[in-house]
Amino acid sequence: MLRFWVFLTAILACLSLSVPAAAERRVALVVGNSAYVSSPELANPVNDASDIAAALKAVGFEVILGTDLGKPAFDGKVRDFVRILDKADVALFFYAGHGLQVSGRNYLIPVDAKLQGERDLDFEAIALDFILKQMELEREGKTNVVFLDACRDNPLGRGLARSMGTRSTSIGQGLAQVQTGVGTFIAYSTQPGNVALDGKGRNSPFTSALAKHLAGPGRNLTSVMVDVRKDVLAETGGKQVPWDHSALTGDFYFQLTAAPGNLPKPDGDATQKRLRDLEDQLKKKSDPQQTANTVALSLAKERLRQSEEANRQDQRRLIDIQYSTSRTSDGTSGGNLAMEIGAIQTQMARRGQEQRQLREEIAKLEVALGLPPQSK
Repeated sequence: MLRFWVFLTAILACLSLSVPAAAERRVALVVGNSAYVSSPELANPVNDASDIAAALKAVGFEVILGTDLGKPAFDGKVRDFVRILDKADVALFFYAGHGLQVSGRNYLIPVDAKLQGERDLDFEAIALDFILKQMELEREGKTNVVFLDACRDNPLGRGLARSMGTRSTSIGQGLAQVQTGVGTFIAYSTQPGNVALDGKGRNSPFTSALAKHLAGPGRNLTSVMVDVRKDVLAETGGKQVPWDHSALTGDFYFQLTAAPGNLPKPDGDATQKRLRDLEDQLKKKSDPQQTANTVALSLAKERLRQSEEANRQDQRRLIDIQYSTSRTSDGTSGGNLAMEIGAIQTQMARRGQEQRQLREEIAKLEVALGLPPQSK
C-alpha cells in the first residue's frame, strides 16, 4: 500500500508541472528624444519609443514612456523606473535619440543639453552606466534587457570635441561597448564605435525590425536578435550591423506562453477535478506494475520534451555562431567559433541518441498500458 501512495504522489507531481507559476512581473522604461534644442531635430526617436512601448505592453510589460525629455524630466523617469525595480523579475530599458561616448563612457543626451564643455556632461547628460547600475543593484538572479538606438551622427558631440581641443580624441563615434553584470543583455543598433542610420520611414531600421520580431511566437531573445540583424543588414545594404553583449544565464522570451513550461493557465476547478479523477482511477487499480508504468511513461515524455527543446535552442545558437563566423576575418576567433560549433553539434548528436532511446521506451510503455501509439 505504501508503494501505491509513493507512485500516486509521483504522478500528481508530474501533473503539477502543467500548472504554471505566478506570472513574472516585467517593467520597462522607454525613452525617445527627437526635438533637440541645440541641434537639428531627429525624425524617428519619438515614433520609435511609442511603437516599442506599444509592442512591450502587448506582451505583458508595465511601461514607463518618456518622449522629448529634458534633463529634469529624464531624471524623473529614471527615478520612477528605479522605484519599481525591486519587485520586478524582468527590467527592460529602451532608448532612441542622441548618445555619445567620452573616454569609453556612454552618455544619453536629453533634448535641452548644450554640452559646451566637458564638465557639462555630468550636469546635462545621463550616464548609461548609472542606469545599468540601478537595474542590476540588489537584483541578483533577475533579468535585465537594454536596447540602445543611440548611435546616430551627433552634432553635439562634434561641438563638444571642438571645445576640448587636444583632448577631443577621447570622443569616439557611436557608443562604446559595455561590459555588463551577470543577468544583463545589452543590444546596440550598430557595432560599437560605428554610426547608425536614421532610416527613411516612420522608424529607424533597428527599431522597425525589433518591434516587428519581439512579438514573434516561440522565439527567445537570441532568435529575435538574429532576425533583427538580418533585417537591418538588408535594409541598410550591409552598412549597419546590430550588435549585442549577453551575460544572461537563461533564455528570455518576450511572449510568456512561448517559454518552455509556460502553458496557458488552466481553470483551477478543472485542474482539481482532473487530479481527483486520477486519484480515484489509481485507487481502483490493483496492479502496482501498471502504476509504475504510468509514472515511468510520464517521466520519459517529460525527459524527451526537455531534450528536444535543448536541441532547438542549440540549433538557434548554431545559426547565430555561423553568422558570426562569416563576418570575422580573425583566424584565431574563427578557430574558436569553429570549436564551439563542433562542441554544440556533438552535444546535439548525443541528445539525438537519447531521444531515440526515449521514444522506444515510451512506445513499449504505451503498449504495456494498452494505450494507442502516439503519432510521431
